[in-house]
Amino acid sequence: MRIYVGFDDTDTIDAERGTGKLARWFEQAIPEGGRFWGVVRQQLLLDPGIPYTSHNSSACAVIDCDDRAMMIDLMIEKAIAHINEYALPGSDPGLCVVSDADPCLTDLKRFGINCTRAIMTQEEAVKAMNGSHLSGHGGTNDGIIGAAAAVGLTANGWSGRFIEFGGLREFPPQATVGGLAEKGINTVTIDRDAQMPAPDDIIETSGWLRPRLIGGKPVLLVTAKGEGLWESIGKKRSTKQKEVK
Repeated sequence: MRIYVGFDDTDTIDAERGTGKLARWFEQAIPEGGRFWGVVRQQLLLDPGIPYTSHNSSACAVIDCDDRAMMIDLMIEKAIAHINEYALPGSDPGLCVVSDADPCLTDLKRFGINCTRAIMTQEEAVKAMNGSHLSGHGGTNDGIIGAAAAVGLTANGWSGRFIEFGGLREFPPQATVGGLAEKGINTVTIDRDAQMPAPDDIIETSGWLRPRLIGGKPVLLVTAKGEGLWESIGKKRSTKQKEVK
């Protein structure tokens, strides 16, 4: 069984850490019997009518386990304690916890997609959950919107980028296609001719390896840079955008 744990709005504009880091740290809080799979950052709609902190992104930690009956309640308990410990004063934290067997997932996936296109409300988030766990933990509780969206989009499997998976932060600035594959990360070129990178080919990541969630799997998108040499797309932002809140 797979459990999705969505977090949102746990930070403030001047904070040294954001919701993504809080979600990554949750790996250390996973109860015994849970197997950490990864954390996916989801980008939601940027609109002046939405009170986001910096980039209006939320994050979903994905955990595999064998016993849903015992694990889901324990996961909720651990996630709430995690938010209480690490969410910053002045934030509006939200938490969403759902398993892949939950009947609300169809509506939740639709809700997540809508959050990338339109301004959604707390009431709409609660309706999509249909009684599954969604909770606010301070401030306006607006974080429940992004937390639910993070779970819906991640469960849908076709958006977002991994901010943790298989030790991706430990890879060197140059990695091999085969080395990534051993960690479960597939490599796909977005070039016109769509050549297939060979296992010994080198990928330059500039020290920022962030696979995309495509078809429910981590996929690194690359462009050709030379013979047997590829470059991953996307670069790290150097500064935060202005707070809109």
